[in-house]
Amino acid sequence: MKRTRMIMVKHAICIVLSLPLLVLGCQRPDETTPNEKNRLISLSPETKTGSMFYMVSEVGHDGSKCPGCVFEAGQLVHVDCQGDGSQCNITASVTLQQVGSAITATTTDTFGLTSLDFFYMPARSLSTGEGGDNAYLNIPAQLVERDTATLQFTFTGLFYTGKPAYNNF
Repeated sequence: MKRTRMIMVKHAICIVLSLPLLVLGCQRPDETTPNEKNRLISLSPETKTGSMFYMVSEVGHDGSKCPGCVFEAGQLVHVDCQGDGSQCNITASVTLQQVGSAITATTTDTFGLTSLDFFYMPARSLSTGEGGDNAYLNIPAQLVERDTATLQFTFTGLFYTGKPAYNNF
């Protein structure tokens, strides 16, 4: 009886000591880092020369606190899921082009970002998942208009850095 009680006490102690590890081990990792929420994923990972990517980012802010941040028809208005903030998740397939030192990204999915004819992209640093000098593709804040012929958006002034150039939120 004494031996059984001692075994039960040992098991209880092991469970009590292991409980914090179990709880911490089951929690999801912190997902607030720019590397995880703002990223550029290669659609052709087997070939490092591919220029097709999937862009993932958080944008937008609460409209009740925004007097307007985009001019539309001569008036300053708020547009959901555009501009500074992290209220909405956006995704778009893009192709990257580099001519000399100028890098651009053009959407390949017509309505991935918005069905509107413009998109206000906040400044974002997208993690490429790579190390070294080209770990982040940085997109300066810009209002892009949909091309009337192709219906795509083109972001300009992009550049690579080893660390994020923008705070992202």
